Amino acid sequence: MAPVTVSTTGAIAVSLSMAVISYFLCNYGSKLSWRSWLKQLSSKKLRNGLIDAIGNTPLIRINSLSEATGCEILAKAELLNPGGSVKDRVAVKIIQEALDSGELTHGGVVTEGSAGSTAISLATVAPSYGCKCHVVIPDDVALEKSQKLEALGATVERVRPVSITHRDHYVNVARRRALEANELASKHIKDDRKDAKDPGLINSHTSEGGDISVFSSNCKGGFFADQFENLANFRAHYEGTGPEIWEQTDGSLHAFVAAAGTGGTLAGISRFLQEKNPTIKCFLIDPPGSGLFNKVTRGVMYTKEEAEGRRLKNPFDTITEGIGINRLTNNFLMAELDGAFRGTDMEAVEMSRFLLKNDGLFVGSSSAMNCVGAVRVAQSIGPGHTIVTILCDSGMRHLSKFYDAQYLSQHGLTPSATGLEFLGLG
Repeated sequence: MAPVTVSTTGAIAVSLSMAVISYFLCNYGSKLSWRSWLKQLSSKKLRNGLIDAIGNTPLIRINSLSEATGCEILAKAELLNPGGSVKDRVAVKIIQEALDSGELTHGGVVTEGSAGSTAISLATVAPSYGCKCHVVIPDDVALEKSQKLEALGATVERVRPVSITHRDHYVNVARRRALEANELASKHIKDDRKDAKDPGLINSHTSEGGDISVFSSNCKGGFFADQFENLANFRAHYEGTGPEIWEQTDGSLHAFVAAAGTGGTLAGISRFLQEKNPTIKCFLIDPPGSGLFNKVTRGVMYTKEEAEGRRLKNPFDTITEGIGINRLTNNFLMAELDGAFRGTDMEAVEMSRFLLKNDGLFVGSSSAMNCVGAVRVAQSIGPGHTIVTILCDSGMRHLSKFYDAQYLSQHGLTPSATGLEFLGLG
């Protein structure tokens, strides 16, 4: 397969943008003229900078799925956030709370171990707070995510995928980097005080043991975002996304479904909605290799593969990125769930192509899995209900795997469905 050049990628982006605009015009052009559409846009409240533009995303009806299931399938379009994903909310909440508590200072470094989207969001919003971003990612993450991080100005450190219990797991490396930044800042302060007493020592100190830090000598400390365990993640959705869904549906919804990685989105939204109305059913949709489905449905955190001693080096044997996990996080423990469904890679791939063909929605792998979950919920509770899910990010971050024909063919995931028959719908 020929390499994808910058110009090729740009052409793909333009083509996809034109396709989405064409879909909009075909479906809504007769109802809304360009003049009135622009008037509506201009009447919106002015947003005060990038941070203020995050959140308050539209809730859209997925027409094809709604018509096929007899339910109102609605999706929170988080892919329209400035950083391109639902993780923008989390990044803002984590950094803001860290600054408010004094754990992070302006000019400091935010570190994170992320499979991509959270890192991209942190790199996007950090400059607005006068901070820098250092990201540690597994080296099997889609190439375009790493490229975008570097373009955003983040320092990217790639490591091999290992168990979370290993000291060199990308999350553990990110945690160490924050400690190193704080130690460097502390040493810098001490040396400044020492230099002030003896002008002859100015700029003459060297790092202890001759170690070379990954951070500059003027580093102002670090803060480990810790998206998996930091409950700012949960609060971003409990205080933001959940209330927005409630308001946008006027409280008239029957179910919510989403996949989970850190668990913050699912937990924050489910807890808020069930506190507002306990009859709202909240569900997990889980990809292959993740233990969360078993935990929710059986109360035991394991997978069949693990029980038989056949755990893979990368336990999340799935094409989807950013979802699925084999441990319970602080964020996931906050979730209020009524059940769970298991999704497959093939279903996610087929769903993504179905949505692009029928709705003009170019979604990422986790978004596709969420829509699989929405259909499963509709099949479970029957027609006449309103079901909400999340469009986490767009397909533009998944070109080298999820949307690459050769990669899919190598893994036996070439899509072939003409409709929703892969979910049992004609």
